[in-house]
Amino acid sequence: MYRKAEYGDCEGVYDLICELESRQLPFPQFSAIFQDQLNSSRYHCIVCERNGHVAGVLNLRFEGQLHHGGWVAEIMEFAVEKAGRGQGIGKELFALACRAAEDFGCEQIEVASNQMRAGAHRFYIREGMENTHFKFSKTLLADSTGTNHLER
Repeated sequence: MYRKAEYGDCEGVYDLICELESRQLPFPQFSAIFQDQLNSSRYHCIVCERNGHVAGVLNLRFEGQLHHGGWVAEIMEFAVEKAGRGQGIGKELFALACRAAEDFGCEQIEVASNQMRAGAHRFYIREGMENTHFKFSKTLLADSTGTNHLER
């Protein structure tokens, strides 16, 4: 079953994102951010529920961008459990995300993907996306828990 995420999905989404990132994220901060995003019209999180647990998640952010002169959707997180890969879960989550972005009025959907994720890159190309940009990043906080930022 595919549906919009609810706060009760937090632990399942957390597990998938920790697996995706290959590290244990701080759960209190994760759950606070998850709750904030669920309450925001600028985010749309879709889950695939199978046998009572979250088997896949795709989290979108909607943003007005000056250089587009309109709205763009960005895939912020996208993960499918290992046992569910190759079964169409990712394809369906992506299709639902595209529909949600269109319904919001977005002219484009984008994603930044770690260079190591060659399988994800192949997936995005199969789904009609083009690799047109570079993304650059710089770590600013040695302690990346973001604790202070949640209080802003």
